Amino acid sequence: MDTDRMVESCEFMRLIGMRLIHQSNLVSVYEMRGATHLILMHKNNVTADDAKFDLMVDDIRQTHARFIAVGLKPTPIAARPEIDHYVFTVREPAGHLVTFFSSHASGKPV
Repeated sequence: MDTDRMVESCEFMRLIGMRLIHQSNLVSVYEMRGATHLILMHKNNVTADDAKFDLMVDDIRQTHARFIAVGLKPTPIAARPEIDHYVFTVREPAGHLVTFFSSHASGKPV
C-alpha cells in the first residue's frame, strides 16, 4: 500500500494489530495472520482511496471498541446480511479506507 506518511501509517498498522517485520523510510513490512504480509511503500503523491485489501477480525465489536479506545475513528458497525458479515471502516493516515469484516471461520481444517 502506498503512503506519503510512512511513520504515521506504520503506527496505524501497529495499532490495528499487525506485527512489524521490517521498517524503513521507503518500505515497511507487516505480517498478518497466516504469514500474509502487507507492504507499505513510500510515495510522494498518494491518492486517498479504498485500500486494495480488507481484513477479517475474530470479534468485530471488541476490535471496534479497541480502535476507539486507542484514538482511531471507525465508522459504526453495519450489518451486511447478504454476505453474513458485519463491517466497519477506518481511514489510515495516508487516506486509504480500510474495511474490517466480522469472521465466521469455523475453525475446522481446510
